[in-house]
Amino acid sequence: MEARQTNISSEYEPAVVNRRRAPRAPVSLDAKLGRGGLDRTLCRITDLSREGARIRSYSALKKDMTIWLTLPGVGQVAAMVKWADDFEAGCLFREPLAEHTYENLVEVGAV
Repeated sequence: MEARQTNISSEYEPAVVNRRRAPRAPVSLDAKLGRGGLDRTLCRITDLSREGARIRSYSALKKDMTIWLTLPGVGQVAAMVKWADDFEAGCLFREPLAEHTYENLVEVGAV
């Protein structure tokens, strides 16, 4: 008895899920973390969107904490830490940046 061989082929495209609300741009921006005068510490913004940023800091950050970032040429913005891993964190701005503000920061911090 001869066995029949069946060739089945199918094409598929893997689903790509992008959870981000807005596109991010790689940047290198010096910023300050904290509110007021003496309690501020330096941090670096490594990517940026109108909705949030990834930062590196000398201060340990924790998920769900509210932080204040002083952005160059912008001033202080409030943000919620959405994830944190040692001294790196992703945060969501309380209010999205204006389009022109975002574009200026990306230009200044272009890598």
